[in-house]
Amino acid sequence: MATVRNLKIKTSTCKRFVKELHSYEKEVESEVAKIADMKEKGANPYDLKQLENVLAESRVMIARKRLEDSLADLKGTLAELEEANEKDGPEFEDGRCTITEVEKLFQTTEA
Repeated sequence: MATVRNLKIKTSTCKRFVKELHSYEKEVESEVAKIADMKEKGANPYDLKQLENVLAESRVMIARKRLEDSLADLKGTLAELEEANEKDGPEFEDGRCTITEVEKLFQTTEA
């Protein structure tokens, strides 16, 4: 059975995954810029290869699937609590706002 505590945990998990997603996206942008700059300057091929490996690792870390799964868990918990007529409180509003935020994020990245 879902509890308000579970809702808070799942909401925090979604928020953390959103932060991680943004962080890794910034890291990928940074690494792409570094590689382009090094290629222009004619850097050592070994150094370029190492940076390309770092870039590949950063791209792997963008775990959109984890965020999708945590969003589904959050929605399920919120629905379960709403069915039990527990609909009020800051935790519920925070959960609904987080769901909206993550869904907007998915829409913007798909477009």
